[in-house]
Parts: sequence; structure tokens; C-alpha cells
Amino acid sequence: MTFDELNLLPAVVQAVRDKGYVNPTPIQEQAIPVVMSGKDVIGSAQTGTGKTAAFTLPLLSKLEKHSPNCPRALILEPTRELAGQVDEQLVYYGQHLDLTKVLIYGGVKYGAQLQALEAGADIVVATPGRLIDHLQQKNLCLDHLEILILDEVDRMLDMGFIDQVADIVRYCPKERQTLLFSATLPDKIQSLANWVLTDPERIAIVSNSKTADTVDHAIYPVDGIQKYDLLLAMLEKFDYNSVLIFTRTKIDADRVTRWLQDHDHSVTTMHADRSQSERKEALAGFKEGKYEILVATDIASRGLDVSGISHVINYNVPQNPEDYVHRIGRTGRAATEGEAYTLYSTDELAFLDAIERYIERPIPRRKLEDFRYRSEPDLRMPGTAIARKKRNRGFNDKPGGFGRRR
Repeated sequence: MTFDELNLLPAVVQAVRDKGYVNPTPIQEQAIPVVMSGKDVIGSAQTGTGKTAAFTLPLLSKLEKHSPNCPRALILEPTRELAGQVDEQLVYYGQHLDLTKVLIYGGVKYGAQLQALEAGADIVVATPGRLIDHLQQKNLCLDHLEILILDEVDRMLDMGFIDQVADIVRYCPKERQTLLFSATLPDKIQSLANWVLTDPERIAIVSNSKTADTVDHAIYPVDGIQKYDLLLAMLEKFDYNSVLIFTRTKIDADRVTRWLQDHDHSVTTMHADRSQSERKEALAGFKEGKYEILVATDIASRGLDVSGISHVINYNVPQNPEDYVHRIGRTGRAATEGEAYTLYSTDELAFLDAIERYIERPIPRRKLEDFRYRSEPDLRMPGTAIARKKRNRGFNDKPGGFGRRR
């Protein structure tokens, strides 16, 4: 199938062609016709499968041109970075359309957002907190909303935004089309979906594994005191285009960045303690090739849509198994191949064990040749640990509790 066969507006298809895409990904092929038909959708797919275009392309096609009844569409995202990525896609794919939009998130002044809302924005892309502020101050009204899109809902649950999302839904008209996208559907999200959606079409792109087949991932055991030395050796040995390095804490991110800068690497950093302008500059510089390396905390695990990331390196083993999947999913995107490696010390065994149980398979252990290890790394694979009970994330909420659908 090609994009020409999905009943999208010719102007939208032209923008897709200009981007170099011809064939939709599985989530796009299945979701776009359903969205165009006007039905509600629950969609789930692995990271890097083109999920954002699965709702932005039909959204632009359905709205088509500017209307005085604004806003007509609302897209909720959990982070500023994700909201910015969606906004960029709307700008590009909607370049031939007469549609207006506004990007709303915290950490910046209200002035430009207020001006855009007063001028009349067809599409609002927002994070929950700042949007609630505008709604409570009556800076915008959602009475004419036609389409509501809740994206990365499991991430919003993890960040404690679900109650705010429910409050925002109550501002929306009952008669609307609603699209919900989430990598996972724990009970609390299913409860929200039952309340928010009406007779939804369920679209799930299932893989044989939770990790993308296009990503070669492995564990590199090393003494904790040698992690930085091994990281430097890996960067010298690997043939990379751009590298995303994840650390557990903001302090580690700053420390690793300084170390790499001292060794003449082109590197920047992104975490919650940096201002919005600093985070925006870091991301833009990384995307444009100004920096070869971006060091980040999990703020970037789902907040990046950067093509050509050849390597992801976990400086620490992620504490949450789901974070491992999302981190390594930053490479190997859109059917391209990528490499993701994790530096592991023995004090992180419990985290590694939980990851392998979550993805239901052991991760290969490797040794970097010609690196002088303080002690010989243990490359033995674990036993049949994958048969053990999966980790309980604690989502024991019973369905219901949000009230009737609004």
C-alpha cells in the first residue's frame, strides 16, 4: 500500500512524498483509514514505528482548512519535547494547508501562547499542566472541539498526569472523535479509555518481542569504577553517526558531558534542570549535527524523534524495564538498523534481571576487545529466567472511577 491509497488530502500526501516516504508503516496503514472514517481509536505500537504520523496525517486531512470555530483539535502530550516533535510534524505535513496551530507547555511565558489563542488556532498541541492553567483562566474554550488525541498515555500515567487528563476531557464536548495511543494498557488506562472513547477500533501492532528487531542490543559488564573509561573506548572503537547516552541522574548527565567535552567530543546535555531554551537548543543542535553526542536522562527516552541515531548507550542499567525498551527504541527507527549497548556493573543485577524478565529473553553479554579490564567480565548468559513471573507495576485499579463519558 502507498499513501495515495489512504484517502488523505492530496496536499498532505504531497508533503509526505517531499519527506521521501512512499509506503506507510503498519500502524499508519491500519490507523489512518479508521481515523479518516471518524471512528474512535485505541492504538498501540512499538516506539519508532511512525505512530505520530498515524494521527497527524489524517487529522490534517480531516480539518483541511481554517475555521472560525477554534480550536477544532487538541493533542495532549506528556512532555514539552514530545509536544514540540508533534508540532514540527504538523508544520511540515500541513505546509500546503490553511490551518493554524498553537503549542502550549510550561516553562515559558504566556504571551505568545495567548496571542495565538486569541488569533484562533485550529489545532492545540499541549502538555496537561499549562493547558489546565489556560482553561481555568478561560483563555480558550473547547466547545467546538472535533478531535481529541491523547498520546503516550502510559507515559502520562507514569508522570502522574492522568487526573489532569481526565479534568481536560471534562472541558471537551461529548460529541467528538477521540484517539488514544499508548505503548501499554494497564488497568487505569483501560478505565480511562472506557470512559473517554465510544465503540473504539482497537489497533495493536504486535511484535514477537518488546524490543525492535532492527536494534542490536547487548550488555557490556564492567567494574563500576571503569564505566567512564569503557564509554570512551566504545566511542573510539564504534563507527557512529550520532550517539544518545542515557544516565540515571541529572548529576551523572552533567558529569559525563564534562568528561566527554574534556576529551574533545562534540556533546550536549538535556535534563529537567536545564531551562526550556537550553533543552531546545540542545535538541536542535543534536538533530542538525552540531553535536554528535547527546547525554540525557529519561526525559529523552520518549521525547526524541531524531532520524539517524546510530547508537544508544545506557551509562547505567535502567531501573524500570519499560525505560530500557523506550531508551533503545531511540535507534533502529523506521526500519533502519541501530545499536544499543548497556554498561553493567554487578550492583545493578536486580535491574538487569527485571529487564530480561520483562522482555522475556536474555540480553547478550559482550566484551570490548583491546580494552584493559580491571577484572575479567562475566559473559555468561543467565539461565531460563524468562519463565518467571513478570514484574507487577502496581496498576491494580479496577475499571471505572472516571464517571460517565464526556
